[in-house]
Amino acid sequence: MQQGEFVAILGPSGCGKSTLLRILSGLDQASSGEFFIHEHDNILSNVAMVFQEHGLFPWMTLRKNITFILENQPAFSGNKEKIESTASQYLSITGLAHYQDYLPHQVSGGMKQRISIARSFATDPSILLMDEPFVFLDYQTRFLLHELLLDIWQGSNKTILFVTHDIEEAILLADRIVVMSPRPATIILDEKINISRPRDLTITRKLPEFIEKVDEVIQLIRNDLVI
Repeated sequence: MQQGEFVAILGPSGCGKSTLLRILSGLDQASSGEFFIHEHDNILSNVAMVFQEHGLFPWMTLRKNITFILENQPAFSGNKEKIESTASQYLSITGLAHYQDYLPHQVSGGMKQRISIARSFATDPSILLMDEPFVFLDYQTRFLLHELLLDIWQGSNKTILFVTHDIEEAILLADRIVVMSPRPATIILDEKINISRPRDLTITRKLPEFIEKVDEVIQLIRNDLVI
């Protein structure tokens, strides 16, 4: 992966997509093999992860869910003014400034996930790992969060590794897609998506190159399952 690249990983359940992210984030240990970050090490301090579930602290307000994480980041080192201004910035970007004093149970699932994304970007990671972050959301909310994610990412130069089962979602968002086979998993496709940016998601869905790429990946997966 290159710095600033958005890579989507597709594959069937059980092939190891989420396990890969958990190893990269330091939550699990690999039983074999190795990985490198910045070409020379596996330092994990500048990696953030967004899970399928929002992972918010239910007793903290939306704002506190951001500031609490920042208070524990070395880069902020007790700088209260920086912490509060960063929280305000991302509450504004995600359209949640009006709801900053609400508790998680008082807002919708989409709003919870917006805060989860905001919190991850606010920590200023070099690499953001996203494990099917929109899988439990309705179509309309998912579409809005796709747009929000791209807006934040395009202005950040962050590297994103995004796991999904959704072929259209992967091609719509990513610079590059990696398709994995069923267990024992192998990579059956690693290919750049040649659709220009910035992307209007409504227009992109209608482009011949988008439709052709979706069909190509569907056929590849179908053939792999038959084999």
